[in-house]
Amino acid sequence: MMAECKDEKCFRHGSVKIRGGTLEGLVVSDKGKRTVIVERPLTKFIPKYQRSARTHSKVAAHNPDCIGAKEGDLVRIAECRKLSRTKAWSVVEVIKKAERGS
Repeated sequence: MMAECKDEKCFRHGSVKIRGGTLEGLVVSDKGKRTVIVERPLTKFIPKYQRSARTHSKVAAHNPDCIGAKEGDLVRIAECRKLSRTKAWSVVEVIKKAERGS
């Protein structure tokens, strides 16, 4: 978990500064190298039917080695500068670890 971090894109040990908004969500994929996909639930109001619809949003976020978020974890992500074509968010902390069975 607390591995040696030599990542230049890390907000703690690198040159990236955190600014802007923060979000909380569930990690649904950690297959990319130092990248996680965070899904957050949304409620959208549809005026025509006077009803609310549940939907979700997926955000790609940078996962530094010192954080090490895994699939199923509840994480807090913060906005930063553009890190790649799809990433402009970075994982700041793991709020709740997923229960991993053996």
